[in-house]
Amino acid sequence: MKKISRVPLTPLLKRFKFFFDLVKRTTDAYMFCSDLQNNVVMLSPGMVQEFELPAEVLEDMDSYWSPLIHPEERGFYLATIRDVLEGKNTGEYFREYRVKNRKGEYVWIRATGQVGTDQEGRPAIFVGMMNKMARRNKADEITGLLNKYQFEHSVKMALGEFRATGDGGAVMVFGLDNFKIVNETRNRTVGDMVLKHVAKTVADILPQTLTLYKLDGDEFGLIYPKATEEQVAGLFTAIQGSLAQPTLIGGQNFFCTVSAGTVFYPQSGKDYLVLHKHAEAAMDIAKQDGKNRNCLFSKEQYNRWVRAISLRDSLRASVEAGCAGFQLYFQPQVSARERKLIGAEALLRWQNAKGRMVSPMEFIPILEETRLIIPVGKWILREALVVCKKWRQTQPDFRVSVNLSYEQVRDPGFQEFVVECIKESGLPPEAVILELTESKIVADWNFVNQQFAVFREQGIAIAMDDFGTGYSSLSSLKNLSCDIVKIDREFVKKILESDFDRRLVKYTVELCHSIGLKSCIEGVEGQAEYELLASECGADSIQGYLFGRPEAVPDFEAKFLHGSVMAME
Repeated sequence: MKKISRVPLTPLLKRFKFFFDLVKRTTDAYMFCSDLQNNVVMLSPGMVQEFELPAEVLEDMDSYWSPLIHPEERGFYLATIRDVLEGKNTGEYFREYRVKNRKGEYVWIRATGQVGTDQEGRPAIFVGMMNKMARRNKADEITGLLNKYQFEHSVKMALGEFRATGDGGAVMVFGLDNFKIVNETRNRTVGDMVLKHVAKTVADILPQTLTLYKLDGDEFGLIYPKATEEQVAGLFTAIQGSLAQPTLIGGQNFFCTVSAGTVFYPQSGKDYLVLHKHAEAAMDIAKQDGKNRNCLFSKEQYNRWVRAISLRDSLRASVEAGCAGFQLYFQPQVSARERKLIGAEALLRWQNAKGRMVSPMEFIPILEETRLIIPVGKWILREALVVCKKWRQTQPDFRVSVNLSYEQVRDPGFQEFVVECIKESGLPPEAVILELTESKIVADWNFVNQQFAVFREQGIAIAMDDFGTGYSSLSSLKNLSCDIVKIDREFVKKILESDFDRRLVKYTVELCHSIGLKSCIEGVEGQAEYELLASECGADSIQGYLFGRPEAVPDFEAKFLHGSVMAME
C-alpha cells in the first residue's frame, strides 16, 4: 500500500458530508461517495477497516481498490468503471464481485450506486453502498473451495469477458467415479475425507491462473480461458496423474479416477445454464463410456444423450405398465449335422409409446444401467416358458434359451425366482438354457458359479454367450462352470478366407469337447460357412440367418415348426 498524505474533501463532497455521516450511522453497509471529476472518494469507516484501506478520504481510489478485486473479475470491474467515467453509464449501477478483505480472504460483495451529472450532463458524483453476500461468501464446508455460486458467477464473468474481448475458453466439470460406493461401504466421514483429499491434490497441480470450484455432491468445476483442445487434454491428464497414486484415508488405501465433461464457449453456449447443462451431459457420457476419461461436448453426442434420457423414462413407464410394449422374438437353433430344429433363443424387442420399434442396442444397455432389467428379465423368462411349453407339444425335445444380465444374477431373489418359475410352468428343467454374456462378468466367478450350480444340479443348462468378443474369453472358459459355449460371429465371418480363423474355430470347438462342453456357432449366414463348421470344425449347433431370422411367435410357428429338417433361407 503506497503512503499517502491527508486528502482534503472537495467542495462537492463537503456538500454531501453531513448527509453521508448521518446515513453511515444507520447501516452496516459499506458506503462511498465519489467526486468523479476530481477523483476523490469519501468512504465509511467500516469499509476502510474491513478492507484495510489507508483513510476515509482517498484520491485515486481505484489504485487501492482494484488490486483487492479477484483477478477473474478485475478486468470486468475496470471496464464498468470506465463506462461510468466516460458517461456511458449515467444511471443505476449494480455489480457483484469478490474483494480481498484484511484477512486475505476473498468475500463476495454486491455494489449498488447511482451516477449524478452536472449541468453539462457530465458524470459528476457517484454515490452507493456495498453489502457482503452471506450465502455466496460461504465456501464449501467440506473442502474450503469456492462454491457453486462463485462458479456460476465466474462463468458469467468469463462470458462477459468474451463479449468484451472476443476471447473464449473452456468449462470443465468432473466427478469422482464410483464415489457412491465409498459412502455406502465406508461412511460419510470417510467420504468427506476423500473429497478434501481430491480438492487439495487437484488444486495443488493447477496453474496459478486457474481456480478449482466445489459443486454439488462429488463434482468439481474449472474455467480455462483461451483454452485449446490440446490444453484441456493436458490438464485432464495432469488431474488423472495427481490422483493415480493410492493414499491412506481412514485407515485404508484409496485411489480414485475421475470422469469429466468439457464445453467450449461460446461454441457450446453463451449462457451459464446452457454451458453447465452441456458440461454435465458430457460428463455423464464419459461415465457411460467407461469412466476415467474426459468427454468434449458435441451436439451429436448431446442429442444421443437426451435421447437416452427420454428412452430411460419411456422404458420405466413401460415396465410400470406391466412391461407394455415388450415382445419376444425367437431365432431358431439347429443341430449342425442333422439340420434339425432343436430350440430357439428368446430375444427381447420393444415398441415405444409412439409405436416405433427401438433397436435392442439402444434400449438393453439402458435396462441394465437402470436395473430395470431385473423386472423385465422376470417377464422374459415367464413369457419364454409359456411359449416353450406350447411348442414342445409339437416338438417334445424343444429347448428355449433365455439371456441373463449380470445384474439379474446379482439380484438376491433371482435364484429362487427361476426355480419356482420353471416349476410353475410345468416344463422339465432340461428344456431351459440360461445364457450369460461373457463380457458382463466382472470378477466374481465364485458367486456366479454358486448361483448356477443350483440350476445345473436340477438339469438347467448354462451357456456362455458371445464367446470370443470379450477381453478374457479363455479365462472365462476356465472359470465359468457352463454346459454350452456360444461362439460369436466375429470368430467365423472370415472362416472361408482365413486358414488361421478356420483353425481357431476348429481348435476352440475341440477344446470345448475335450472338457465336456457343447458348442453353438452364432451368426452363420452362408451355406459354405455352415458346411465347413458342421463337417470340418465339428460344431454341435448353429444359429444364424442361414436357417432363420428372429421372428414373432406366429411367424416362428409358421416357418419353423413344420417338418424335422430345416430349410436354408
